[in-house]
Order: sequence, then structure tokens, then C-alpha cells
Amino acid sequence: MTERGSITIRPGGPADAPIVLRLFDSAIAWLAERGRTEQWGTDPASTDERRVAQAEGYATGGDLWFAEIDGSAVGALVVGAATEYVPPATEPELYVNLLVTDRAYAGRGIGARLLAHAAELARERGVGLLRVDCFRSPDRALVRFYEGCGFTATDPFTVTRPGRPPWPGQVLARRLD
Repeated sequence: MTERGSITIRPGGPADAPIVLRLFDSAIAWLAERGRTEQWGTDPASTDERRVAQAEGYATGGDLWFAEIDGSAVGALVVGAATEYVPPATEPELYVNLLVTDRAYAGRGIGARLLAHAAELARERGVGLLRVDCFRSPDRALVRFYEGCGFTATDPFTVTRPGRPPWPGQVLARRLD
């Protein structure tokens, strides 16, 4: 039996925006194949000006991290300040702005490993609160994923989007020791 490669974490940088877009494209295609288009739609991120600019911002922002298996990026994490559409925290926090994984590697613990890395970063920065938001589907699949990683659902919210349906979201928080 062949041992599967272990997950390593590396920092990202300005040249890594195409990797972020590839991971987005993979996730969007996977969701679309399952009829779950409410979260990110059906169009590849790499063809969406807004997503391209977002990926470039992540790559140059200084808090982009990649999970790699055998030297290949299979997940991305961005941490920083909370987004404007979520209720503000009442204490210092580190916010997960992006967590996306290559669905070809589903079940390997990539998302959980990246969230553990986010918790390590928060501790190193002396912060005791880690928050994240996600798409709140009727079946709460993504919310349950984060709960399984030690987060507690706190504030539901809705993002209004001109010309598109509202986007239901959920903030989750994790206290760090």
C-alpha cells in the first residue's frame, strides 16, 4: 500500500493568485456538479473580474497560506480582519477570510489542517478568538463542517447583492486556549 503524502503549510505571495483561482475554479465546478450553485454560482472564478481582483488582493495581502501535498497546492487560507458584512467582534480576533480546497483531495483533512494553522497564527499573535463566515445553505453542510472543527455558530446574516439573489451567511467563532 502506498502512503498518501502528508499536508504541509507554506506562505503564499504575489505570484500565487493563479493558484487561488485554480482552487476556486475546482470548488465551483465541484459544487455546480452537485447542483449547489447558490454559494459561488457556476462561472469559473478565473473568468470573473471581481474574483480575479480578490485573488490578487489575497496574494499580495501578506496572510495567504497554502496546504500542499507532495509539493502541489491543494488548499488556501487567508486570515486578517473581518469583512464589512459581518457583525464586528467585541474583542481582538483573527478572521478567516478564505478557506478553499481542491475537491480532488476531499477527505484528506486539508480544510481542518488549514483551520488549525489559523488557530496557531492567532495564538502567535496573542489573539484568543478565531472567527469565520460561510454560506448558510438549508442543509447547513458547511456550517456543520466548521462546527466539526471546533467552531460555534453565532450570528446569521444576509448579504444583499444587486441583480443577484441574497446570500445567506453564518458567522462562527472558536475560542482559543
